Amino acid sequence: MTVAAPPPSPTAEQVFGGELSRAVRYARLLCHDGVEQGLVGPNEPSRIWERHLVNCAVIGRLIDADAEVVDVGSGAGLPGIPLALARPDLRVTLVEPMQRRVAFLRHCCSALELSVGIVRARGEELPPASADVVVARAVAPLAALLPATVHALRPGGTLLAMKGRSAEAEIATATLQLSRWPGLRLRLEELAVDDETVRVVVAEAKGSAKP
Repeated sequence: MTVAAPPPSPTAEQVFGGELSRAVRYARLLCHDGVEQGLVGPNEPSRIWERHLVNCAVIGRLIDADAEVVDVGSGAGLPGIPLALARPDLRVTLVEPMQRRVAFLRHCCSALELSVGIVRARGEELPPASADVVVARAVAPLAALLPATVHALRPGGTLLAMKGRSAEAEIATATLQLSRWPGLRLRLEELAVDDETVRVVVAEAKGSAKP
């Protein structure tokens, strides 16, 4: 059973600005089609704005203007679609290996008239040095995410991995791998959003990101 999306919060109105109407349509798609197809949990509609759309959009604070962004393991379009809505200057590509999720992404982007790339692929299949920024949410532990995505970063590029309480432990484990990527540096960023904190592990490729 699907549930109607709640109205956007004042923070959502601020974050999405002139694209708020499209963000509202996307929230409805997530709460209806997304729940029906099992891409969004049945308990998520009540918190769709603060837990999903706004939290994803605010990582744009860590992305430079006009960057080419690849969302790996995009799933239902998170964080890529909220980023594309909140930051129209970004060139966003959604990368997802599962066909039914790719179909959902195409449906959403068509309904929203949103110009983003959609590619059916795994992170490992991305062309080398093809993105300024790679973003990922709930895809894999950092130790598995790095070898699957770092090759896609251009020199000076950044991986933004949205994490929760496990962030510090994942950084500690992944640090053991860093000899494979000279110049790659990890840090934790915490972005305040109302009464919540969005935790993002940042992996910066200061030089070449190739192993």
